[in-house]
Amino acid sequence: MTDQTFTHIRPGLDEIRHKMTAAAKAADRQPADIHLVAVSKTHPADAVIEAIAAGQRVFGENRVQEAQAKFPALKTRHPDLELHLIGPLQSNKAHDAVALFDVIESVDREKLARVLADEMKKQGRTPRLFIQVNIGEEPQKAGIAPADVDAFVHLCRDELGLAIDGLMCIPPADKHPAPFFALLREMAKRNGLAELSMGMSGDYETAIQFGATYVRVGTAIFGAR
Repeated sequence: MTDQTFTHIRPGLDEIRHKMTAAAKAADRQPADIHLVAVSKTHPADAVIEAIAAGQRVFGENRVQEAQAKFPALKTRHPDLELHLIGPLQSNKAHDAVALFDVIESVDREKLARVLADEMKKQGRTPRLFIQVNIGEEPQKAGIAPADVDAFVHLCRDELGLAIDGLMCIPPADKHPAPFFALLREMAKRNGLAELSMGMSGDYETAIQFGATYVRVGTAIFGAR
């Protein structure tokens, strides 16, 4: 039985699912086309277990090492879990990331793309890949510059043989996210990419309006870190 301090997780998930459905319908979209990534970083395995009991199956972690401590056993018990890496990935952690994660959302530079291509061949495992775009061109954030996205998609696909599924971004915190979500959507459309990972606890409804297929929500589910 999980610790009673995690009883807020189920109602939090229910509320977010309700808001996601309403936002999808308002945007004339199918709710089933939009997936909730429950961001469990810094929260213990018991919190994840409570979310699993509430029907959640897609989770996001920022750090490979933290995910390794929590998820192998959980994935053994629940083979339908889908684990996303949403934080920066160091090239020397690529081996472990390919082995554990089902989706790597933070492909953000050529060196990493090359290392991932090698690791996926060695391991015979093909996690889905998203390119992280530094949509606000902020110096403190990782990601491909918007002007370089097309060339980077071309490199990954044509030179390295990587199947890129979509794009991911984190808009500037001090600006309205809508223009940045719209820009990411246009980049994805131009490159024939079906998936958009955008929107977090404070703006996921707006992200759904602009075509998000994955929204990454942590605090609104698990509480403050």
